[in-house]
Amino acid sequence: MQLLRQVLQDEYRLAFARSGTEALARVREALPDLIVLDVMMPGMTGHDVLRLLKANPATAAIPVLFCTALDADEDEAAGLALGAVDYVAKPISPPVLRARIRNHLALVQRDEVERTRLEIIRRLGRAAEFKDNETGRHVIRMSHFSRLIALELGAPRPWAERLLPAAPMHDIGKIGVPDAILLKPGKLDEAEWAVMRQHPQMGADIIGDDPSPLLRMARQIALQHHEKWDGSGYPHGVRGEAISTEARIVAVADVFDALTSARPYKPAWPREQAIAWLREQSGRHFWPDAVEALLRRLDDIWAVREAWRDDAHA
Repeated sequence: MQLLRQVLQDEYRLAFARSGTEALARVREALPDLIVLDVMMPGMTGHDVLRLLKANPATAAIPVLFCTALDADEDEAAGLALGAVDYVAKPISPPVLRARIRNHLALVQRDEVERTRLEIIRRLGRAAEFKDNETGRHVIRMSHFSRLIALELGAPRPWAERLLPAAPMHDIGKIGVPDAILLKPGKLDEAEWAVMRQHPQMGADIIGDDPSPLLRMARQIALQHHEKWDGSGYPHGVRGEAISTEARIVAVADVFDALTSARPYKPAWPREQAIAWLREQSGRHFWPDAVEALLRRLDDIWAVREAWRDDAHA
C-alpha cells in the first residue's frame, strides 16, 4: 500500500483498506472510479470481494484491477472470469501500473460520456412526443419494433441495437412546427401542410452532421421516415432503396404503433385491420421486406405493445 501511494498519489485521490471487509465498506461510502485489489488478504480474499462487488448493483460497474503475486496463467484467468478488467503481477512496475490505471479510467470516462449522450438523445425524442401530444410510450414501443424488424431482416446485431436510441429521434423536427399547426384538431390546409412537411428536414438540421454512427443513423431516420417506397412521400420524394434502410424500417414500426394506438383524433385500430392496411401499402408506402419482417415477428411486437401500453401504470 505504501508503494501504491508513492506511485499514484500525485495523479489521483486515493483511499486505502487493509482487509476485504474494510474495502467493501469504503467502496460503498466513496464509490471510486477504479479499485486496485490484492488477491491474498487476511480473511476475505480478493476474489470474494470481487464477487460481492459484482453482486451489488451500486458497485457492479466499478472496474477492478487485480495486483497480486499470484502470476500463474490460471490465477489470471480466474480473476478475469470473475469480472476483473486487468491483472498486474507483483513486483509492481510503476510505469506499467500507471499506464493500466490511466487506460481503464479513460474507458470509464468514455462510457460515461456515451451513457450521457444516449440519455440526452432519449430525452430529446421524448420532448418531440410531448409537443405532439403523444405519449413517451409510443417512442419506446416503435424503437423496440424497429429493432425486432432489423434483426428479422438479418441486420448485424450492433446495427439493430443502435436503432433503439436512434428511432425515438424520428420526430424531433416537430419542435420547430408552430403549435397552432401541430395541435390543430381539424384537417390542415395546404399552407399548414407545407409547414408540417418541413419537420423531417428540421429534425435533420437539429441533429446535424455529427460523425457518431448513432447520430448519423438518427439524422437519416429524422430526414426520411416520411419518404415512401413509391416516391410519393416527403420532404424530397425519394423512392425505393434511395431511402436509407433505417428510415424504411422505422416508417413501418412508427405507423403500425400509431394505427394500433388511441389518439385524441381517432380510436385504436384492431390489430387485424392495421395488418391489412400494412399489406395494402406494402410496395407503395412501405418497403415490402420490412412489412414482412414485422408480420413474422408479430407475436414479439405485440408483447412489446402489451408491456408498454399507454394505460399501464408507470
